[in-house]
Amino acid sequence: MKERRNVECATPQVCRATGDAAGFSLLELLVVLMLMAIIAAVTLPIFGPGVSTTDLKRSAREIAAGLRLARSQAIAQRTEATLELDLAARAFRVLPDPRMHTMPEGIELKLFTAQSDLISDQVGAVRFFPDGGSTGGRITLAAGERKFDVDIDWLTGRVSILE
Repeated sequence: MKERRNVECATPQVCRATGDAAGFSLLELLVVLMLMAIIAAVTLPIFGPGVSTTDLKRSAREIAAGLRLARSQAIAQRTEATLELDLAARAFRVLPDPRMHTMPEGIELKLFTAQSDLISDQVGAVRFFPDGGSTGGRITLAAGERKFDVDIDWLTGRVSILE
């Protein structure tokens, strides 16, 4: 059965729905849009420009790639290779390359490594040996409640990312 709409037409060009078929006026729609904009403007800064899970995971993968590079260099060149991590600057580098790889703001880094590889309070290292082994350790990347651990096995030098 077809539903009938109540429509009044003053002229053939101007028709208006009446009764249950009546819609919203342009003014009502504009008021609702304005309220939504105000609510968005107030709530978005509360959640802020925090670090996304994607950024956190990308940073963990970047550190893992740096560790794997250092391990590969140690094996290929038959010498020790080192990844140096600066916690305060949220950056790392694979020595002797001077380029620092920086993590996004909002990511907190923690390093657990051998005492002999702590250069200062805020700088530490993970060393890899020609046989593929390492001093081992863990680098934790955290942003709020989310965190990723990059583990380095001391015996094999294997690097893995744990969520």
